[in-house]
Parts: sequence; structure tokens; C-alpha cells
Amino acid sequence: MGSALHLRDTLENNAQSLADLCLGYLAENPEELARFMDHAGYDPAALRGAVGSRHLATGLIDYFASNETILLALCANAGIRPEEFMRVWQRLNPAG
Repeated sequence: MGSALHLRDTLENNAQSLADLCLGYLAENPEELARFMDHAGYDPAALRGAVGSRHLATGLIDYFASNETILLALCANAGIRPEEFMRVWQRLNPAG
């Protein structure tokens, strides 16, 4: 449980950590990864090149925030609450 608490603290302060969780989830779910790439306009080479960028991080977080099914699955797998995820999303999108 200590690592889950540390993860939550990290997520509150680092959107990149959350985006990394999102990308990891997609890597384990190839069909969803394909949907994300289609939605965001990435081909495999472009996605690899964007890893670690703020643009990709924001896109991943937006994608998960707009899809409740994968948002809930990610949160359950990572041991975080959806509200915590959405707080990070809100900080990235203060106008809503």
C-alpha cells in the first residue's frame, strides 16, 4: 500500500508519470493502442518519437479522461482513484 500512496503523490505532482501509466496500459492492450493512435494521428514511428514529450502526455491523459471504460480500468490496475486522475487532467485543462 505504501507504493500506491507514493504513486498517488507522484501523480499529483507529475502528469508525465500519469501519461507513462496510460502508455503502459495501451501497450498491454493493442486494440486500444490502435484506437488511440488513430484518434491522435500517430503512426508507430511518430508515437515512438513522441514518447516523453509533453504533447503526448497531454494527449494520453485527455484520451483516457474522455473514455470512462479505459479510465476506470487504468485506475483499477494502477491502484489510483479516478478522482486523482481527473485532478491531474483538470490541472492540464484549467478551462475544462
